[in-house]
Amino acid sequence: MSFRVGQRVRVADRLHEGHHRTPIYLKGKTGFVELAHAAFTNPETRAYGAEGLPEQQLYLVGFAQNEVWIDYSGDRGDRVYADVFEHWLEEA
Repeated sequence: MSFRVGQRVRVADRLHEGHHRTPIYLKGKTGFVELAHAAFTNPETRAYGAEGLPEQQLYLVGFAQNEVWIDYSGDRGDRVYADVFEHWLEEA
């Protein structure tokens, strides 16, 4: 599945043992794709010596601060950005 810039996405809220690059505080949160980076080897398997194939598309996703942090009291336009691999994203 591919996502397009501007598309609303949700970070999968699932358990994962071992190494992964998806920030825990973003699991289950909804944001918008800001940029589609290139595809890269999967760091979750590369960390254990595997080839990391197939490559995974990487996206820059923007999240409203008040969506991420319940008690956030700053400007409503404030965002937090994270690079998230495609296999951690789902349609929102």
